[in-house]
Amino acid sequence: MEQLTGLDATFLYLETPSLHMHVSMAAVFDRSTVPGGYSWERLRELVGSRLVLAPIFRRRLVEVPFRLGHPYWVDDHHFDLDYHMRRAALPAPGGMDELAEFVGDVCSRQLDRTKPLWEMYVVEGLRDGNIALVSKIHHSTIDGVSGAELLAKLFDLEPDPEPADATDEAVSGSDRTPSDVELVGRALLSRLRQPLDVTRLAWKTGRAVLDVRRVRQGPSQSKAALPLTTPRTSLNAAITPHRKVAFSSISLDDVKRLKNEVGTTVNDVVLAICAGALRRWLIDGNELPDQPLVATVPVSVAPKVPRRGANKVSAMWVALPTQEGHPLKRLLSIKDNTKGAKEEHAALGAEVLLDWTEHATPNVFSAAARTYTRLKLAERHRPIHSLVISNVPGPDFPLYLAGAELVAGFPLGPVMDGAGLNLTVMSYRSVLNWGLIACAETVPKVTDIAANVPVALEELLESAGLAPPTPVGVAPGRKTAKRATRRPEGAARA
Repeated sequence: MEQLTGLDATFLYLETPSLHMHVSMAAVFDRSTVPGGYSWERLRELVGSRLVLAPIFRRRLVEVPFRLGHPYWVDDHHFDLDYHMRRAALPAPGGMDELAEFVGDVCSRQLDRTKPLWEMYVVEGLRDGNIALVSKIHHSTIDGVSGAELLAKLFDLEPDPEPADATDEAVSGSDRTPSDVELVGRALLSRLRQPLDVTRLAWKTGRAVLDVRRVRQGPSQSKAALPLTTPRTSLNAAITPHRKVAFSSISLDDVKRLKNEVGTTVNDVVLAICAGALRRWLIDGNELPDQPLVATVPVSVAPKVPRRGANKVSAMWVALPTQEGHPLKRLLSIKDNTKGAKEEHAALGAEVLLDWTEHATPNVFSAAARTYTRLKLAERHRPIHSLVISNVPGPDFPLYLAGAELVAGFPLGPVMDGAGLNLTVMSYRSVLNWGLIACAETVPKVTDIAANVPVALEELLESAGLAPPTPVGVAPGRKTAKRATRRPEGAARA
């Protein structure tokens, strides 16, 4: 039995019928590498055998009576692999567009909280004989880094490895379910300590705020963006339960060439590509604002903040100068802004943000989230931020699932109320794979944003005087997807 941390539990409290707090992954595999040929039965057997390596696949939630405290994880004595692992097939022609439509449908439904909070779909019928693994796991269970580590337990470094020797208590089902009396007792004891903890945290927060103020008023010209300063666009509407998904891929080597030439980081270039892709999309929609957008950028704090829990993540705000017409100036502006954001984030301290989540009151937090969604309050105040952008490092060596070689993996994060777009990027074998997920009603043309990604990279390289990018298409290693045709900004589509 393990109690959720405040941050892990917060992802449960935030969830509403239209705001789904799960993270997903669409991974494409080449099944021609499987020794002896691909088999659904073999793949299912392998995943089942690997569950003991990651016990979180077998645990479910137990709520504290009256929601007096954060929930607990316990072993699910009635675990049913067939419920969680499912088989599906794409309609012809089985391309990435059809896969994106399938993933969008999967991401449009909440996970059942009476069962372990994950689902996996083995998707057949992809073009060229490929298969896909579409996973959906609740954010209370993983963050970006721990999610990559978790999926790594399912993967191998070679097509035909030696059988893993794995034993774990989770398979025995011996973990007992706590009684209501025990849960209430634990919650009441925790509440007795809360006033002292909150007092200490308030003093700590006050000192941190003063530190941030000193940094912000210092001589440095690099300043972080602030929430509630972003202009309103169609991204900033109240969301529905429905999701649309799109994919894109670019060369990591091209991004590094640009990074080295200009003296920035890979993350700065990723943000600049986002700004360029969004600029074109905003111009096409005749809604380009004259102020920068504000992106929320999750920041991993592991192992800087050693503590239990699945999520060890904080966030900073970065301005995306979509109003700036020159690509290189956008990148240099982002470089300065991220520098300021990092300085202010360090001054505030990740522990302060994480510690406050420990004192979140479940009933109040959940009721507030549902009221915010039901009344569409996101449309009644200045937007907090424009979108969420994550960049997760991945392996630079091949991975295999039941002998099938991983071709590409596209991560997908949650869409927030009032910020209907999430872009998540993950590197794999010198390729940056982009997963874009959006509210289907507020951002119906998310595929246009995805198509703008390689064009935005090309513009940046050209403005820096570098050679054009290397086309990698979507799901590299297979037939290259048709590349977006570059056109002048604002020009009508054919």
